[in-house]
Amino acid sequence: MLKIAYDPIYKYKLPEGHRFPMIKYELIPEQLLYEGTVSAENFFNPGPLDEASILLTHTLEYWQRLRDQQLTEREIRAIGFPLTTQLVERSRTIANGTLQCAFYAQQYGVAMNVAGGTHHAYAFRGEGFCCTNDIAVAANYLLHHQLLKKILVIDLDVHQGNGTAHIFRNDPRVFTFSMHGAKNYPLRKEVSDLDIGLPDKTDDRTYLRILKKTLPELLENVQPELVFYLSGVDVLESDKLGRLSLSPAGCRERDWFVLKTCKENDLPVAVSMGGGYSESLALIVEAHANTYRVAQELFF
Repeated sequence: MLKIAYDPIYKYKLPEGHRFPMIKYELIPEQLLYEGTVSAENFFNPGPLDEASILLTHTLEYWQRLRDQQLTEREIRAIGFPLTTQLVERSRTIANGTLQCAFYAQQYGVAMNVAGGTHHAYAFRGEGFCCTNDIAVAANYLLHHQLLKKILVIDLDVHQGNGTAHIFRNDPRVFTFSMHGAKNYPLRKEVSDLDIGLPDKTDDRTYLRILKKTLPELLENVQPELVFYLSGVDVLESDKLGRLSLSPAGCRERDWFVLKTCKENDLPVAVSMGGGYSESLALIVEAHANTYRVAQELFF
């Protein structure tokens, strides 16, 4: 069964006119239910993660100031969201959703978090709509409790996973792979274990050729026990913050290839949704929904 992490807190209320489309987190489950791709039993509510588990990744000083609403105005601007207790609880819930997806993926082959992919959060600060780093938190939990020895992060959001790269820069147990827009945010990039920076306007053919050449070799070399896949749909040509030129069909083929390759290699894969900022909300939801449709077709 495809297990999907979702909580109403994901659709955190933002000020009028904010450019982040929070409503997508409500509409993705509604669309999947409406079309019959999933049923209510596919969804689970992860609840907030305990602080001890968060502190395996984030520094005590940063976490306490985030939790207690004591970040500076500059730090809050870097995150890009108004700082509230609800935002902190949302971050804890998203992180637990990704962790629980890792457990479900080991049982069913794949599991998916309607939110997540908060890859710009460092151990000691947040930025780029990210307060805590859900994939890093989940990976560090699994490693700390000696449940896994080798993890691969496949980050195909259009923006480099700078926070994730920095957190695991000296940890050989986690291999970070980021394929992203070379000239996009963040301006100052970190060094992942493997970075592929793509030029503006990269199209389906070029993108998929590079991915299909890279991923099988990577799995062979890294030999991971579990994959965290960040499947951002901000690679679309229509995306306001993207600068690449993938079509919805190309984005769907990307997801198909990643998930199919993981399945063929008996690799459990936990998927976080990542970014999506097209003008059309329907297009954002449709592109994200494709990831779930592909997972159902391949695994179930």
